[in-house]
Amino acid sequence: MTQAVSLLLSVVEGKRKFRGKEKPQRRTAVSTSMLEDIRFERHFRTPYSEGYYIMEDGGLQNNGRLGTIDIHFTTTVVHGTLILERELEEAELTKLIEQIDEDIVLSADMPRDDFLVSVYVGKDIGFYSDEYFADENNEGEGYTE
Repeated sequence: MTQAVSLLLSVVEGKRKFRGKEKPQRRTAVSTSMLEDIRFERHFRTPYSEGYYIMEDGGLQNNGRLGTIDIHFTTTVVHGTLILERELEEAELTKLIEQIDEDIVLSADMPRDDFLVSVYVGKDIGFYSDEYFADENNEGEGYTE
């Protein structure tokens, strides 16, 4: 079963609000022992969207993927869809979202009033493309020229 949690980060007068509480802005990396070596590997980019794999230690070769983040920029709001492959403690999750904000969203240098993040926990069950469905539809029909 996939769980969904919505987290809202707002920038108001130079301070972040998280669930209604003001937090001073910080420029620190994730320092939790579980999330020490996090990096983002971009897998797509459009004029107003970006998608990243969130990697721990070993990278894709060692299945070190923690999850993915898709970011969509609008004129005033940045929307993020964060899909994690394992649950995180709330403190770890908050630090991860802050790192995404600092490393990806703010570096895009696009004006924004809010950063809205929807968080899901699930597992990768496959990758499908047009080629997959074309092969599936042609199965058993034989080869014709």
